[in-house]
Amino acid sequence: MTKKVKFININQSKFYSTVRKRVDTHFRENNISIHANGAMWFKAVFFLTGLASLYLLILLGSFSLPVLLLLSVLLGVFGAFVGFNICHDAIHKAFSENAKVNQLFSFVFNLIGASPYVWNICHNIVHHTYTNIAGHDEDIDVAPGLIRFSDTETVNKLQSYQHFYAFVLYSFSMLSWVFRKDYKKFFQHKIGEHKTVHPKIEYFRLFFYKAIYYFLFIGLPLWVMPVTWGQFLIGFLVMQFSQGLVLGLVFQLAHVVEGTDFPAPDPVGNIEEAWAVHQLRTTANFAGGSKLAAFLCGGLNRQIEHHLFPKICHIHYPAIGAIVRKTAIEFNLPYIESITFTDALQSHYRMLRKLGKETYKLNKNINREIYVIPAVIEAVL
Repeated sequence: MTKKVKFININQSKFYSTVRKRVDTHFRENNISIHANGAMWFKAVFFLTGLASLYLLILLGSFSLPVLLLLSVLLGVFGAFVGFNICHDAIHKAFSENAKVNQLFSFVFNLIGASPYVWNICHNIVHHTYTNIAGHDEDIDVAPGLIRFSDTETVNKLQSYQHFYAFVLYSFSMLSWVFRKDYKKFFQHKIGEHKTVHPKIEYFRLFFYKAIYYFLFIGLPLWVMPVTWGQFLIGFLVMQFSQGLVLGLVFQLAHVVEGTDFPAPDPVGNIEEAWAVHQLRTTANFAGGSKLAAFLCGGLNRQIEHHLFPKICHIHYPAIGAIVRKTAIEFNLPYIESITFTDALQSHYRMLRKLGKETYKLNKNINREIYVIPAVIEAVL
C-alpha cells in the first residue's frame, strides 16, 4: 500500500520564503498585477478567434479534401494552444482576479474535449503536489506497460523500444482524453493517493459537457458537411492526433528529461526535501529565451516558475524567471533548463532510451550473471 507523502526537510524552506519574497517585491515595486495584462488578453483573443475560425471554416467552407485535412491539423494544434494559454491559467485561477472570468475560460476546456473539474484534481492538486513521484503523480503514468518514465517501475522487453514508439503514442493522448481518461479518473476511488468525493452536480456536468463536445465535433460535422463517414473519420483522427502530439510533447519535456529526478518516498512516506526544492529537482524549462515558445506554450516551457507560482499568470514568467534562477543558484539548488526546444526533445529521447533499452539490457546482463556465475563455480568445484 502506498503511503501518504510528506516533505519533511524544513531546513530547506528558506529557499521558497526567499524567492517568494523577491517575486512579491517585483510585482509590488513595479505596480504590476500577478494576473493577465494587455498582452495576455491579446493572446486569449488570438487563440480563441483562431480556434473558432478554423472550426467554422471546416464546418461551413467549401474546400477540397486536402485543404480540409490541413485545417483539421491546425484545429487540433489550436485546441492545444487554447488549453495551454487560456484554460490552464484559468483553472489555476491565475488568469484573472475575477473568479467569474476564470470560470468562463475554465469552461472552454470542455469545448476542446477535456473536463476542467477532473483536470483540476489530476493536475492542480495531485501533479503539482507529488511531481514525478511514482504511485502518486499519475501524469507520469502515461501508458502502463508501454512507456516507462521512472526507475521505480519494472522494465519489460517492449519498453526497450519505447524511444521509437513513444512519440506515436503521445499522438493518441487527446483521443484517449476525449473518450476514456476523464471518465476513468472521475470514477476512480483515488487519483494517486488523493481520495475523490465528487459533488453530485459534477456527475451531470461530466456527461453533459462531453455530449456537447461530441455533438460539436462529431454529430454536427456529419450532419452539415458533404463528406462520407470515412472522410470524416480521417479528419477527426488527424485533429485528435495533432492536438495529442502537441500536448504530449510539451508536458513531457517539462518533467522527463535528463537531470530531473523521480524520487521515491521512504517506507513511511517521507521525502527528505522541502516541497519547493522537490519542484526544482523534478521540473525543467525549455526554450526560455524564445518569444515564440512563450507565445505558443502558455508558459509551459517555463514549468519551474509555474510549479513554484501556479497562481501567477504565465505572461509574467520571463520576468520572474530571472529571480527564480538567481535564487536557486544562491541556495546551490538545480535550475534545469534546455536552451532550445530541440535540445529538450533530444534530452527526452535519451531519457526514453535510458529508461527503456539501456535499463532492460542492463537487467538482462545482471540476470545472466546471476545464473552463469554459480554454474561456472559449480563446474570448477
